[in-house]
Amino acid sequence: QVHLVESGGGLVQPGGSLRLSCAASGNIFSDLFMAWYRQAPGKQRDFVAVITTTYTTSYADSVKGRFTISRDNDKNTVYLQMNNLKPEDTAVYYCRIFPQGPWGQGTQVTVSS
Repeated sequence: QVHLVESGGGLVQPGGSLRLSCAASGNIFSDLFMAWYRQAPGKQRDFVAVITTTYTTSYADSVKGRFTISRDNDKNTVYLQMNNLKPEDTAVYYCRIFPQGPWGQGTQVTVSS
């Protein structure tokens, strides 16, 4: 079973940037679609972005143009570059094999002045 570990979260001011990383165990990473989700306090966990094995990407409307998902198969890692962050981006961010698979532990992103 693939084990996922997210990192890179933190506190950032509105308009700032962060890059999240998700490291995966195992040797099948390049065969997997990978996605990022987020869960704000008191809300459901929502889809943010997905990247396929051929590097095709898709985004939630709320982050389109601001977030970029990418992957490095040599490092078994998927990234989420987040620019022009807004307070409503505050959430715990999770990566996951898409469409189904184990969740990582998540990384907290807080956007506040």
